[in-house]
Amino acid sequence: MGAVPAAYLAAAEQAAAISGAVIRPLFRSALLVEAKGDASPVTAADKGAERAIREFLAKILPEHGIWGEEYGPERVDAEWVWVLDPIDGTRAFVTGRPLFGTLIALLHKGVPVLGIIDQPVTGERWTGVSGEATRFASSMGGQPHCRPCARLAEAELSCTAPDLFAEGDRPRFDRLRRAARRVTWGGDCYGYGLIALGLVDIVAESGLKPWDWAALVPVIEGAGGRVTDWAGAPLQLGAAGDVLAVGDPALQAEAIALLR
Repeated sequence: MGAVPAAYLAAAEQAAAISGAVIRPLFRSALLVEAKGDASPVTAADKGAERAIREFLAKILPEHGIWGEEYGPERVDAEWVWVLDPIDGTRAFVTGRPLFGTLIALLHKGVPVLGIIDQPVTGERWTGVSGEATRFASSMGGQPHCRPCARLAEAELSCTAPDLFAEGDRPRFDRLRRAARRVTWGGDCYGYGLIALGLVDIVAESGLKPWDWAALVPVIEGAGGRVTDWAGAPLQLGAAGDVLAVGDPALQAEAIALLR
């Protein structure tokens, strides 16, 4: 299991199952949607799923820290810290599209060493553990392995939405977009999961929070890809949130040159 105890992986998988049990009955149902400070929708699913995960982890691993999107940080100075996004892609969720996921990450001394992308409606789950090959469970097929793609001109680029970029970041992203073979919009964490399946080659986004990216790092890197900021540096808590994920590490230098 490397740096991650087997009990912690089992806890992460159980947390994903608990979260999914909250989310599935609410998908495509009549939801009470409230506005949050950043104008993104929050539903009973977001809050209920995070509460359920936090209660479970606090019961079995009380010495661990927890940092979730909906209910904030607790004991984040602990050696092991769980970082949670109960629904990454809430806009997709409230409009009935299954392009969202639950993100569960475990950080050891600030470094993501375990990550789960769980799609509770389609039954897909990506599991990444530091030092191990990424695992993928699905009834729809797909193998967890990034594909070779050394040139942006041949690359499939994915991004959640063009309007999520800060004013100064959009021109930089547009240079990257124009160099790629094709761009597809929408997907949130799902797009990163597709990198790990060799179906997408690159994702570049900015302004992400730790709960948006922490789980993605072990998943993509365990499939052979790489996740950094736009300068090629490892992602860090408290940084600006510029995220560049590539399936083939050979793409990284060309992408960084355009994003600079």
